[in-house]
Amino acid sequence: MKRGFEQAEYEARVAAAQLAMQQHELAAILLTTEPEVRYFTGFHTRFWESPSRPWFVVLPQSGAPIAVIPSIGEALMRRCWIDDIRCWSAPDPLDDGVSLLIGTLREVAQEGKIGVPSGLESHLRMPLADFGRLQAAGLVFGDDAGIVAQLRAIKSEAEIEKIARACAIAGRAFDRLGDVARQGAKLDAVFRGFQGLLLAEGADWVPYLAGGAGPKGYSDVISPAGPQVLAMGDVLMLDTGAVWDGYFCDFDRNFSIGLPARQAARPWSQLQEAALAGFEAAQPGAEAADVWRAMAAVTGKSDTAGRLGHGLGMQLTEGLSLTEKDHTILEPGMVITLEPGVETGDGMMLVHEENIVIREGGAQILSPWASGPMPVL
Repeated sequence: MKRGFEQAEYEARVAAAQLAMQQHELAAILLTTEPEVRYFTGFHTRFWESPSRPWFVVLPQSGAPIAVIPSIGEALMRRCWIDDIRCWSAPDPLDDGVSLLIGTLREVAQEGKIGVPSGLESHLRMPLADFGRLQAAGLVFGDDAGIVAQLRAIKSEAEIEKIARACAIAGRAFDRLGDVARQGAKLDAVFRGFQGLLLAEGADWVPYLAGGAGPKGYSDVISPAGPQVLAMGDVLMLDTGAVWDGYFCDFDRNFSIGLPARQAARPWSQLQEAALAGFEAAQPGAEAADVWRAMAAVTGKSDTAGRLGHGLGMQLTEGLSLTEKDHTILEPGMVITLEPGVETGDGMMLVHEENIVIREGGAQILSPWASGPMPVL
């Protein structure tokens, strides 16, 4: 499968954004975060892990995006489809690209309103004092009317293929979990070994891995691993966000150590039933809350993790949440997770997660769907 996207895909994203900008009377949109910049430019690097430098892309109401970036990123940006690249030597404690950005925004927006993504999950990723300098320069800022988030929520077929590839990689790694997990193994060693399996099967990196183990399940689903020794009858869960070409999978698998976990048999069946109910409810035109209700009807309304699934794509979690209060309308092309959970007693729980994409005729499975008895290691 080819990495990256054809230039036509980026051009289509920009055109769709600009049409919406005209409708909302936005002269420009200022992009400052990794997924937003990558979505419109293809600029793909792990250098974002360094907080030392800000990065900016200006999306004008017409024409191609303009990159206003530290000079260290110029060579990579020139390999993307962007021609107008304006650089400064960063980091600069006195003027870290602010003057250059002010000039660019004045050029494209003049006295018009500049949109900045401001909804749920957004952040500015530049010093607040520097943003204050932009405002003091007379530039007019406001919300981007949700344009960027709405565009990113609907995946193209090329994006869906990348997520499906990440899912297939994780599925193969889960199939090999017995290579690193068994009775007597330490949980932290299992975590390290599973990350190795993911990389061996083709993942570019593994930004997220969580899990737990115990005779009735686990007490939370986000903890790092410790030296706990896996015992006969434990339920082991691993939840991975592995990445291929900038797109995440996000699903978990449960395993019984040494013998079938009898105390987990009923909740395990509930989880599979709930996931299937969510899958059947995930139809175009339904609300996120409808999918939540379908799963909660099986598991009960106790939200062990605050929600029973979420959007998925360039980020591990993005967009909608499967909760009773989220009324986002499902549309074809949305990729979501189904993540029901059940309490098993003594403060313990089991969770199960699958990845699907919304289609006109009903949802399509992306992760290798779990079924039957809980696998035994």
